[in-house]
Amino acid sequence: MRKERGINRWELVTCAVQGHATYAPDEQALADRLSGKTGLGEVWRCLRCGEFTVGEPHGHGRAEDAPMIMRGKALRQAIIIRVLAVERLFRAVVIALAAYAVWKFRGARGSIQETLDRDLPVFRAAGFKVDQMTAVHELEKALAAKPSTLVLLTLALTAYALIEVLEGVGLWLLKRWGEYFAVIATSVFLPLEIHDLAKGITMTRLVTFAINIAAVVYLLFSKRLFGLRGGRKAYDEERRGEQLLDVERAATAP
Repeated sequence: MRKERGINRWELVTCAVQGHATYAPDEQALADRLSGKTGLGEVWRCLRCGEFTVGEPHGHGRAEDAPMIMRGKALRQAIIIRVLAVERLFRAVVIALAAYAVWKFRGARGSIQETLDRDLPVFRAAGFKVDQMTAVHELEKALAAKPSTLVLLTLALTAYALIEVLEGVGLWLLKRWGEYFAVIATSVFLPLEIHDLAKGITMTRLVTFAINIAAVVYLLFSKRLFGLRGGRKAYDEERRGEQLLDVERAATAP
């Protein structure tokens, strides 16, 4: 028990935000291990953080029907993935603003970056260079010579922003399709980013490339995508092995 308490700070934080997750299994021996009586009343052990909490259990039924609770490695992965989701959604906002700049100020008022610096001073103050993002840079360069195609540029940037939104939403919801989509969508732009870095290294390009590489590698291996490290079956078995209810059930087995 002491060892588990040493590693469950994220579980405790999550329970503080979302509330404890308790469950009363039909198997009496297992229920006895998860419950108790105190002067304050009945207590049940939280399936996420492992602490005892006063009150009736939130659910009951057969042990195999208990909900899967994120804890341990799965919970830490979820936190990291949601941080990545926020980064993707922030990037979507930046690209959407670039599309807005092209559409609203099309016609001899400078580049996307100049427009944003002029009309949104926060970008200039933060030193964020949207035109150094590989996709934006390549689209601007390809279409700059043809003013009549600025509508196409706006649509392309809008589509790119929507891709980032889809990535962000899928990752935030912790959906497996979101993880696959994020890996594929991010990987598509990596050759362009490498090409841009070869031409000249800037902080925006370097940070963006580093985040994308780290995201792809992390998702591939931690979530066992495309069959890596045993694929979905091995991932589900790993999660099941972290479930407190299964650990306690194994302890009651003859």
